[in-house]
Amino acid sequence: MTVSTIRSAEQRIADLMEVLEVSRRLAASGELRPLLEAIERASLRVLNCERSTVFLYDRQKDELVSHVATGVGEIRVPATRGIVGEVMRTNAVINVPDAYSDPRFNAEIDRKTGFRTRNMLTFPLVGYDNSIVGVLQVLNKQSGPFDAWDEQLVHTFGAQAGIAVQRQLLLEHFAEKQRIQRDLDIAREIQQANLPSEAPCVTGFEIAGWSKPADETGGDCYDYLALENGHVAMTVADATGHGIGPALVIAECRALFRGVVSLEPSLPVVVKLVNRLLCNDLPDNRFVTAFFGLLIPERNQLQYTAAGHGPILIFEAEDNHLRAESANGLPLGIMDDAPYDEPVCIDFQHGDMLVVLTDGFLEWANPRREQFGVERVEVVLRENKSRPVTEVIEKLYAAVLEFAEGTKQMDDLTAVIVKRS
Repeated sequence: MTVSTIRSAEQRIADLMEVLEVSRRLAASGELRPLLEAIERASLRVLNCERSTVFLYDRQKDELVSHVATGVGEIRVPATRGIVGEVMRTNAVINVPDAYSDPRFNAEIDRKTGFRTRNMLTFPLVGYDNSIVGVLQVLNKQSGPFDAWDEQLVHTFGAQAGIAVQRQLLLEHFAEKQRIQRDLDIAREIQQANLPSEAPCVTGFEIAGWSKPADETGGDCYDYLALENGHVAMTVADATGHGIGPALVIAECRALFRGVVSLEPSLPVVVKLVNRLLCNDLPDNRFVTAFFGLLIPERNQLQYTAAGHGPILIFEAEDNHLRAESANGLPLGIMDDAPYDEPVCIDFQHGDMLVVLTDGFLEWANPRREQFGVERVEVVLRENKSRPVTEVIEKLYAAVLEFAEGTKQMDDLTAVIVKRS
């Protein structure tokens, strides 16, 4: 065995020991940026080269993005172009002994930085599931072109680095998901706390409300407010969509209604002012459908305005019949000078019920794409008209669940019932 062969074997062992040491260090890293910087430094040392660039794959944009590059700012490369793109597509190591003689080489970065690329070795960063999480490119080996041993070495180095990067990306994704979930849990708690804890006690009437969001937070709400004159203001509102965005919109709508109606208990004034204020705040693609009601117990009467919200359901106990009324105004947040008609008046007889539902009830479909609809609501009301209104809502929810036959709840569910007892 010659001295050069012995030295070559010794060098290879040293190289492998260095890669193992790099693996140990990478496993101890707890953040992505320091991890990528450690990969860059390790590649310079293990492969004895001048520059190194770590590209991570941005799946949404189908780009390779340089998060760490020796002496260079961020570089974005389409995953279908250049040498790094070819490595991404083929999962192969590409060794370029003479950069400027290779048509795939982009000399623009050299021109911008003044650096001269002589040779390069580009290889994939492979995760534990054999998916490619990025590409590492090293430039200008100090002792000449990269050789066959370097190509073998980077297979191990790329796998070790790729697993470390994938692990960290998964950890950060999990941490971000946990943070978002905590924020959503807090938002849900706040939203649920804003729902009435109990209905106001009104002589001669039963009032009940209930809401179940489709997500952690919902775009529906209901509310009651007992006024000083003994009247009760109530609202059911439904913002477009569901989730955190509509939840914020609906919280503003509720706050505006409470603030205005407590100062001016006139429905036409309340609706116009709330609409104008929402128009100032909501983007063009957002609006709110709302029911605003005012219960006047001494007259056995309820006045309401339905701003895009319908149908409003009135169950007449004597005739055992459900009447559906359409909205009598535009949704809130569309036109700041939208006209609203005079409120509709309901004169309650014994046993009559006002039922206000959001479309999550009426539009919930079964596997055959049939919607629950008003007719099935009428059946439930007829069968349960003598029950307390809290139980009527429970029966409505049970009926829609049975009808859905296991289909997923796609929209928020909210119900308010007022009954003359």
